[in-house]
Formats: sequence, structure tokens, C-alpha cells
Amino acid sequence: MPNGKNVLITGAAGLIGGLLQNGLKESHNVTGVDIRAADGFTSLVADTSDLDAVLPAYDGVDTVIDLASVPDQDSPWDVVYRNNLPSTYNALEAARRAGAKRVIFASSNHATGNYEEDEPYASIVAGRYDGLDAATFSRVTVDMPIRPDGPYGIGKAFGEAAGRYYSDHFGLSVICLRIGTLNREGRPQDLRHFATLLSHRDLVQLVSKCIDAPDTVRFAIFYGVSNNTWRIWDISNSRELIGYEPKDDAEQWRAN
Repeated sequence: MPNGKNVLITGAAGLIGGLLQNGLKESHNVTGVDIRAADGFTSLVADTSDLDAVLPAYDGVDTVIDLASVPDQDSPWDVVYRNNLPSTYNALEAARRAGAKRVIFASSNHATGNYEEDEPYASIVAGRYDGLDAATFSRVTVDMPIRPDGPYGIGKAFGEAAGRYYSDHFGLSVICLRIGTLNREGRPQDLRHFATLLSHRDLVQLVSKCIDAPDTVRFAIFYGVSNNTWRIWDISNSRELIGYEPKDDAEQWRAN
């Protein structure tokens, strides 16, 4: 068994859960919980919207990676309300009860998605770069107000607010990752992805850095994106606070 931390992944049976399990298993003791069985590692089959059902998965856990939500950006409000909101709350509350030290919450770029209605971001995600300089345009920072682009983004904004509450009131370290485009292919599939891609290896690096971040990181929000030439989100705070240095640039796939 690895000598690292005891890490629980909620929503472990999904794409990101599988990528993280494979990427972290050599360094940490990784377990999971999901309403479906998660292949390849020890997991509890339970509904993450049921707090009592998931509590046993948290025994002895140091760090929680909370992925438990319906991951569809087009999810209607009733799905977000019935599943995503309680699942997020339950991850924080179960972590608190179990004495976990940190929750890494899978937020989403959709918590600020309406910035893509503004220039220059609207042009960039549409692949219109004329007159723009990739080195000088102002990127969206974590200090800018939330601007969710739908019920899914509203649910993620709720998770960030709830994480702040649990950090302030219970001393839980909470890191929220506004994940960009993370797809099964690990490469751009349309023009927007050249700005928003998060590659598989950069995902694993980012989460690893969050797990190993110093205790002084009590609450933080980071954009989860690769080092894309045309990325629209600022990652200077994750570079400074946890040493995140993404290796991939979506441009490497531009001609392929």
C-alpha cells in the first residue's frame, strides 16, 4: 500500500474518478463511493444524496475529492436540486463528521460561464482571434463575481459558497476547482476547447498538488485548465499557492 494520504473520491465511477484513481493510486490510498460500482478499487455503492448511506465511506479519510453530481452542464434545475445540491452538502458534512482535513470540490467553469458572452472571450471561444493578442488580453480571475450560465453552474456556485462556510466555521480546508473541458479523448473536440481544455495529465497534477497543498491553504478557488495559448481563465493563484504548472497546450492538437 502507498504511504500517502487516505483519499476518498465521491462520484468515483465517472470519467474523472477513473482518471484520478489511476493517477493517484501509486502515491495515496484511494477509495471511492458512488451509486454505481467503481472498477479497479475499493468503493462503497451508495447514493451520495443520502448522508447516512455514505458516512461509512468517510471513516479514516484524510482528503475527499468530491465529484458527486450529475456532470451534465445542461442538467435541468430539478436534477440539480434533487441530486447535485444534497450530494455536495453531504460531502462537506460527512468530511466534517469524520474529521477529514480537506475537501477538494469539483466545481466548474460554468459557475462563471456567462463571461463567455462578453468580449474578448466570446470571440476566443468561437475561434475568432483576429486583432487579439494571446499574451496580453485580460483573463477571467477567481476574484471576479460568479456568473453562472444555468442551473448546473448555480449548483457549483452553491458548492463554493458551502465550502467557504465549512472552512470558516469548522476549520475544514476546502479547495474548489473550476474544471474546464475534461473529455474522454483528452484533446480538443471543437473550437471552444482550444481555450478551455484540461488534459488528463494536467488534471492529475492539479489534484495531486491540491492534496499535498500546505495546511495554510484554508480556502481557495482555482481554474482547472491546461496551459492553453488561448485559455480565458487566469491560473496565477494556483501557480503561486500550490505550484501548479500545467504541461499541455491545446494548440499541440490544432493541426491534427
